Amino acid sequence: MNLDHINIKAPAEIMEEEKRFFCEILGLQEGYRPDFSSKGYWLYSGDQPIVHLSQGEQVLPAEPQSYLDHVALRTTQLSDLLQRLQDAGIEYSSNHVSQLGMTQIFLQSPSATGIEVNCIDTKA
Repeated sequence: MNLDHINIKAPAEIMEEEKRFFCEILGLQEGYRPDFSSKGYWLYSGDQPIVHLSQGEQVLPAEPQSYLDHVALRTTQLSDLLQRLQDAGIEYSSNHVSQLGMTQIFLQSPSATGIEVNCIDTKA
């Protein structure tokens, strides 16, 4: 089994902020989306629509309690990502996992969705 996509359902103005964030900061591209009854976007990494955005006005209830902390993406362009985050004034934290040779970047999208971006160290 593989993860297919994440879906974020938010009011129109937040959905537009999410689209800008995932495209301009995280480098996804808007692509084909079937003609559903709700407005929204499918955001692609390569040929895979990994983030679905859909318009909805209802905030999900706090009950039942959720334990989902974040979703994780992978990049090979760590320095480009860090520059875009700094240019946009987006707060983030980082962690280097030496046993895996990987740097983790932790941040939140405009809808407060927890995002982790991983980058495997490259050897020069």
